[in-house]
Amino acid sequence: MIQYKVDFKGIPWESPIAGMRQKIHKAGSRQLRLVEYAKELTPHWCEKGHMGYVLQGAIEIQFENEVRIYSSGDGISIPHGQEHIHMARVLSDTVTVIFVEDV
Repeated sequence: MIQYKVDFKGIPWESPIAGMRQKIHKAGSRQLRLVEYAKELTPHWCEKGHMGYVLQGAIEIQFENEVRIYSSGDGISIPHGQEHIHMARVLSDTVTVIFVEDV
């Protein structure tokens, strides 16, 4: 059955790394991921692409040659690959972001 509404309230939180928790809804080859980052986020370099929207809070993303700050209402569009390697740092108590991703 096709699901037209994603009930994030019914999806349990999972925490793959310290300072981050997420709820994932998968549909075919795509997923919708609700992510909450906390100040305790474990620093790590990431080369995965991200397409998302900041729902609340503020986050700083460090790229190889620059730093960008994203806050409530900002879109995030980071291509996949080593040339777009990035690391995030939480600036507010928490940051909530929704990502649309290929699986």
